[in-house]
Amino acid sequence: MKYVHTNIAGKDWRTLSQFYITVFGCRVKPPERSYSGAWLDQATGLFNACLEGVHLLLPGFAEDGPTLEIFTYKEMKDTQGSMANHQGFTHIAFEVEDVPGILEKALENGGTRLGKVVERTVPGIGILVFVYFKDPEGNIIEIQSWRKQ
Repeated sequence: MKYVHTNIAGKDWRTLSQFYITVFGCRVKPPERSYSGAWLDQATGLFNACLEGVHLLLPGFAEDGPTLEIFTYKEMKDTQGSMANHQGFTHIAFEVEDVPGILEKALENGGTRLGKVVERTVPGIGILVFVYFKDPEGNIIEIQSWRKQ
């Protein structure tokens, strides 16, 4: 058994994918996807489902590693913006070397600030530097770095 992917259903899969490519160095794992049909309806529980999108290889993994799947459905349903304390999946996290630098890069590329960069000693583990922010479509991202004590 292995973990395969996490999906983000976005309003504009091309723009959202480019954000993750630019900010985090993700890479496209071809081919681009364009799916519809009874098989998709049956699997998703939707009616007349039609989607397009791409899988992005995540940094730090080989070609067969988990991906970030970014799809846009022909019919999208609006949802309320999520926050870190909402029930269910709330964020994805990336380990980076320069938390303030990556945060700035994210903000320059359409991200929005949620919190402030915090440094915290975690006994027995090390020093954690982290912050939460949102991608251009409002999905929460945590970036973090660890140093030994």
